[in-house]
Amino acid sequence: MAARGRPRGFDRATALQRAMETFWAHGYETTSIAELTSAMGINSPSLYAAFGSKEQLFREAVALYDATEGSPVTRALNEGPTAYAAIAAVLRENARAYTEEGRPTGCMIVLAATNVSDVGTEARDHLAQWRRSGVEMMTARLDRGVREGELPPDADTATIAAFYTAVLQGMSVQARDGARAEELERVAEYALAAWDVITASPSRRFDLPPTRHSNSPERGEG
Repeated sequence: MAARGRPRGFDRATALQRAMETFWAHGYETTSIAELTSAMGINSPSLYAAFGSKEQLFREAVALYDATEGSPVTRALNEGPTAYAAIAAVLRENARAYTEEGRPTGCMIVLAATNVSDVGTEARDHLAQWRRSGVEMMTARLDRGVREGELPPDADTATIAAFYTAVLQGMSVQARDGARAEELERVAEYALAAWDVITASPSRRFDLPPTRHSNSPERGEG
């Protein structure tokens, strides 16, 4: 039996991609339905029929962002041969990604719903959960480093992950403020230079002299 109803008449995946870019550039609350429908090339009845609501559209856009723009980070954490290599790849990749020409700057998950009114709290909380999940993923990679003997058994992996996440989030804000890739790359390298200190056993952390990790660019890493 043939399906009833009018055909959608537009490519849903393309429309969602354009919605993602619009939310990424302008944020959840300040992006109006009119701006979304203009960017997506559809009318408002079609938007509600296909996505349900602005909030549901935003949630789908965030998931698309994670699956596409976030995939290099996930791959680095999953495939990096060491915890250091994984974190280094995340920082360096995002220094470039946050400033890539032809698309919004910074990270959508960091920037798209921070300051909102009461009507935007669910979107804000949704992104906060995504950010917490990112910290948990990084912590899990550091925990693996402990199990594999790269990090000391008493390394404070949760705080290390929180530190490098704070660096990433700051880089995102700086990118939105106009920082260039080379500026963010320097920030990333400074953060990585602290690796030996912040991953040391808590009992020894502040007794260590400043050192460069053996995998830093000055030691031959490209």
